[in-house]
Amino acid sequence: MKKTDPRAWMWSEALDMLNRAERMHRQMFRPADLPDTAPRHHRAPCWEPPVDVLETEREILVLAALPGVDPERMTVAIKNGVLTIAGERVLPVEFHRATIHRMELPQGRFERQLALPPGRYEVAHPRVVNGCLAIALRKV
Repeated sequence: MKKTDPRAWMWSEALDMLNRAERMHRQMFRPADLPDTAPRHHRAPCWEPPVDVLETEREILVLAALPGVDPERMTVAIKNGVLTIAGERVLPVEFHRATIHRMELPQGRFERQLALPPGRYEVAHPRVVNGCLAIALRKV
């Protein structure tokens, strides 16, 4: 029976797990290679932006991290007590001709649905601030 150093085995397993995680990350956030025939707004979302949700006496404040997303490609809607933030991050034309060394920002269609606390709300004034979509939902 051959004796092996357990540290070498654990190190090997750890590296293997990191490689698998990196591969899965690249697969999840890979830009679409093939053109989709469905209209952009009918495509399934590829990713969800992280959000912060805060409540004051008069409003619900939602901050969604959307760096690099054109505000014209975002929609905000409330239906049945659920806030939906949707849109698309488009891969810049320069990326089609470039060698990509690292690409961590997800591309493609996104959607995030958030159940709101009981009550009635109206979208007061969504705006883009420092790469984030800031949404104020006024309590009515």
